[in-house]
Amino acid sequence: MASLAPRLDLRQSQSLVMTPQLQQAIKLLALSNLEIEAFIAEELDKNPLLETGGEERAPAEAPEAEEWDGDEPPEPVTADRLVEHGDAVADAPLDVDLIAETFHHDGPTESYGLDGSLGLGGGEGSGEAIDFDSFADAADTLEDHLLAQAGESFSGRDHLIATQIIGQIDETGYLTGDLAEIASRLGVPLAEIERVLAGIQRFDPTGVGARSLAECLALQAKEADRYDPCMQRLIANLDLVAAGKLQNLKRICQVDDEDLADMIRELRNYDPKPGLRFGAVRVETVVPDIFVAKRPLGWAIELNNATLPKLLVNRSYYAELVSGPQNKASKAWLNDCLNSANWLIKALDQRQRTIVKVATEIVKQQEFFFLKGVGHLKPLTLRQVAEAIGMHESTVSRVTSNKYLSCARGLFELKYFFTSAIQAADGGEAVSAEAVKSALKALIAAEDPNAILSDDTLVDLLRDKGFDIARRTVAKYREAMGIGSSVQRRRQKALRAA
Repeated sequence: MASLAPRLDLRQSQSLVMTPQLQQAIKLLALSNLEIEAFIAEELDKNPLLETGGEERAPAEAPEAEEWDGDEPPEPVTADRLVEHGDAVADAPLDVDLIAETFHHDGPTESYGLDGSLGLGGGEGSGEAIDFDSFADAADTLEDHLLAQAGESFSGRDHLIATQIIGQIDETGYLTGDLAEIASRLGVPLAEIERVLAGIQRFDPTGVGARSLAECLALQAKEADRYDPCMQRLIANLDLVAAGKLQNLKRICQVDDEDLADMIRELRNYDPKPGLRFGAVRVETVVPDIFVAKRPLGWAIELNNATLPKLLVNRSYYAELVSGPQNKASKAWLNDCLNSANWLIKALDQRQRTIVKVATEIVKQQEFFFLKGVGHLKPLTLRQVAEAIGMHESTVSRVTSNKYLSCARGLFELKYFFTSAIQAADGGEAVSAEAVKSALKALIAAEDPNAILSDDTLVDLLRDKGFDIARRTVAKYREAMGIGSSVQRRRQKALRAA
């Protein structure tokens, strides 16, 4: 019988613990350069020992960008290795300009200085890239534009009603709110709400405040003095216009072929979403995280350091604080700040090296894409890259998230280079799904308007090109690219020809 008395037991076990530092290093891998910039700004506010590199600091002589010439790339520092050597205080000094020591310039935009001379690594001829977006004025939103007009057109209670209606207009210019609800909330008759709405519908842009597509187009037709009975019937039967049923439309509108074609051309000139001329938020340009360029000896693979602040540890300030009077709590806080600063710089350096290593393997695997185009994109998985560089698949997934690569062929998300495999028709090497989509799009773009290609015909044509795919796969890829069926394409081309 087991004893019920209390006792002490000593047991030994192993467990994997995610330290806060390792969690931070893993988190940094998934962030883009712009997100890293925001993260560093927060750390600068919290940690007095961190500072960004100043111009007065003389940078170390910068070597050339990372190049892959077919051999294995250099081994980066991994998060596991950081944990193994985790005593940040005992490590060698880290307040060095890692960016200047690793890469020769901040990106293609800084290859030439402002004076036209070639600038490499922050010399006299180099300078920060000009941010042309900073010269742009903040555009008015649609709501601001409408409220300004309401202030000129209405006063008193009508102005109050107008502001309530404008608040229910979405970014496309359509009224999404219920007029009866607005009338109930304000305690005014519905007819008064409708009268004010009619005034708003005369605002710029024409068509704003409509409650449906038909009403939006009708407002624009009235503005153009084209809202005759025939156009009225055409707008009332937009479903037939979308279906391309021209014979039915001629009968309903009581017009001939020439008049119907003229009405459809007029309708096509109207804006179905007039509010989109005004941006609710400023559109930000996608900034590449990695640059890839062909060199005589291989490929140059470089991080875009223009968006990465040069982070340093202010050791002179640390020495000044240590030498001053302090209690046990302040000393512990100061040591925590130093450890955190050292670890952050290590984690950022590890992130840079890991991204370059993953990008180098992607370029190695997809070299023919960079040389010849999307038709030569190979099937590639995260597991293949992870095994090739000796990292975990989840690490590769984090590195390729929210990162963009710029090369001579354009700007691509790193995830773009990972595609499923499609078996070749001749039994040869499998091809990438993106290559199949590219070939499918080219076939549809080149089809004769009088001989629209069906999905079955596309299957045969793709098989002739060496792509062995089923009809349902063709339909899936076509829909994913936003391309309609053969019936829809025939109607669209018939409308264009009308």
